[in-house]
Amino acid sequence: MLTAAAFAPGAMADPSGPADPDTPSVSDIRAAQDQAAVAKTQVEKVQQKLAEAAADLEAASIRAAKAAEAWNGARWAAEQARTAKRAADTESVQADRTMTVQKADYRDAVITANAMGLELSAVGVLVSADGMESLVERSAATDHVQAMFNQQRNEFIAAADTAEKASVAATAASDKADRTAADARVKRDEAQAAARVATATTARIERRKTRLVRTLARLQGVSVALAARRQRAIEEERRAARVAATPKPTPVRNDTPSPEPNEPDAADPPPAPSNGAQAAIAFARAQLGEPYRWGASGPNAWDCSGLTAEAWAAGGKSLPHYSVAQYDVSTPISAGQLRPGDLVFWGEGNNPGSIYHVALYAGNGRIIHAPRTGRPVTEESLYYWRTPDFYARP
Repeated sequence: MLTAAAFAPGAMADPSGPADPDTPSVSDIRAAQDQAAVAKTQVEKVQQKLAEAAADLEAASIRAAKAAEAWNGARWAAEQARTAKRAADTESVQADRTMTVQKADYRDAVITANAMGLELSAVGVLVSADGMESLVERSAATDHVQAMFNQQRNEFIAAADTAEKASVAATAASDKADRTAADARVKRDEAQAAARVATATTARIERRKTRLVRTLARLQGVSVALAARRQRAIEEERRAARVAATPKPTPVRNDTPSPEPNEPDAADPPPAPSNGAQAAIAFARAQLGEPYRWGASGPNAWDCSGLTAEAWAAGGKSLPHYSVAQYDVSTPISAGQLRPGDLVFWGEGNNPGSIYHVALYAGNGRIIHAPRTGRPVTEESLYYWRTPDFYARP
């Protein structure tokens, strides 16, 4: 067996003296060096495969998160459409009732007007019987009835028009509710499929990582447990390096413009209600360790927007179970304005409509969130992954 001493310069045999059978030859040294180089290369390849496995896992998780939030969005749109349909149906019923009343009033006005017209046809009788003064009085009464008749006719026409428009609106709202419900079912099926793929991918990648770590242990001549700890340390170092390289938000005074040109102005950010924010954070912390499940909003499993919605419900504010809508109903802020209880979002580009993940800011550069399939509700660095794209205050 070759020892470290065997490679020391002083350990080389004197070529003029007798050969020492325990002294490695030049070819032995080169073979050992080649073997070490090969082992190092193999270790690097395994570590590269582990990095690729982590990237594959992240990609699968993002696809699943997008599908889950797309379903949350479709479900939210369906709820909005059902609410609009109920309102349109109520308005249509009220318009029909109003038209029924106006129709009866118009019918009575027609009868009255016809009756007055029949009396006026006998002008001679009126003149001979009551004189000209009585005729003038009756003419004035007729004019009044005519005005009332015209008013009733106009009101009936307006009521009929309103009823017709309300009926059309109710039909349109019903059609939209049907379409959004169908879309929600499609998005639900897509989310289910993406979740199944993500779950299977997570299991497959974890098995692959386990095999790779065992290979790493064999190549490094250490136990599997030690190799696994070393690999976790390497991944943690990479994450720490990524965090260190990420620009940190700089707190700004309320009278100072935001230092980030693409972020909202810091002049008037809404204050985060201390009691509500602390209650939201306390609720979220109480769920630590509970599993992620797409579309879930508790009590024992969560997805990202389900957790933040229920957390802020505990804080006294209602948020939709949909990350895009949570941003829409909140007030955008800059990274430098973050306070405990605010929401941080990840999406694509500068379009809030691309948001697919949300977390609750807990303070001190940390967030509480439901990350993905295979990872439970956790509290970790705001930069556990990459810099958030959007920030908002409920």
